[in-house]
Amino acid sequence: MKTISAAVVLSILCLSLTAHKASAGEVPDTVRVGIYITSIHDIDFKQKEYAITFWLWLKYKNKDFDFMQNLEVPQAKTVTRSFASIDSSNNQVYLLMKMQCLMKDSWRIRNFPFDKQKLRLSIENSQYDSKSLVFVTDTVGKNYDPRFTLSGWTINNCNISVGVKAYETTFGDPTLTVPHSEYSAFKVVVNISRAAGGLFWKMFLGMYIAFLISYICFYIHPDGIDSRFGLSVGALFAVIGNKYIIDSSLPESTSFTLVDTLHGLTLFFIFAIIAATVYSLKLVKENKQIEAKKFDMIAAQVALLLYLLLNIYFIAQASS
Repeated sequence: MKTISAAVVLSILCLSLTAHKASAGEVPDTVRVGIYITSIHDIDFKQKEYAITFWLWLKYKNKDFDFMQNLEVPQAKTVTRSFASIDSSNNQVYLLMKMQCLMKDSWRIRNFPFDKQKLRLSIENSQYDSKSLVFVTDTVGKNYDPRFTLSGWTINNCNISVGVKAYETTFGDPTLTVPHSEYSAFKVVVNISRAAGGLFWKMFLGMYIAFLISYICFYIHPDGIDSRFGLSVGALFAVIGNKYIIDSSLPESTSFTLVDTLHGLTLFFIFAIIAATVYSLKLVKENKQIEAKKFDMIAAQVALLLYLLLNIYFIAQASS
């Protein structure tokens, strides 16, 4: 009997301590969150955005959380709720919503078109910070519909986690003395990689043809100097035009990308071909036709070999 009484007293003490912590705001309420993505579409590199459609459900006991009004998607340009249902039976709120969001994101284009991207989505409660509310993931089942395909991309995986988002401000709250607020966040990261084979040739075929047009100058007799210079200069402008066309579809970037590298490499080799043509012309003017022809053949093989090897190296680096 004494043992039972001690156990009862200990249980009462634990319950009262937990209740005291909860009343003091030291134990935040949990919100169980799950997501099922049904569509990702309209990936726009120029505008740095993409559209996503998903089902979102939340389970919680504190009705004051009111996610119908307080749900926030921080990185969204627009949020549309097309369906919502609430079940408040069994002393718990079960909220199910279907949402469409236009998300803003930053793209990594260093290895474009062999790039891999992370599509990020997060939700928060705009009224209750992490001292009052924390998210817990609902991991039962899959997080996206495996039947939907993303045109031109491969979905590698979908990672779901919870964390804390810090804001270095008090939001005007006079009770906070330090400009620092923390809110619980539910985070989704979809990792995708581009199916780049066809796109690569679609973008760079014109550049390679321009190089080959300049390259055949080595096989034109040195007497046809006008033809050799005309082809090389024309190829030069063709490569510049090709680069401007590709850049128009990409966001601005301060880093040196694969697109910049390949176009810069091609421009350099076309310049080298023009320089070789000038030297060949100099040999002809000195009545060294045999030496000029020999120089053209050697320069042609060296230029082609170096150009191919450097292209293979940079493309392999980007694709890996």
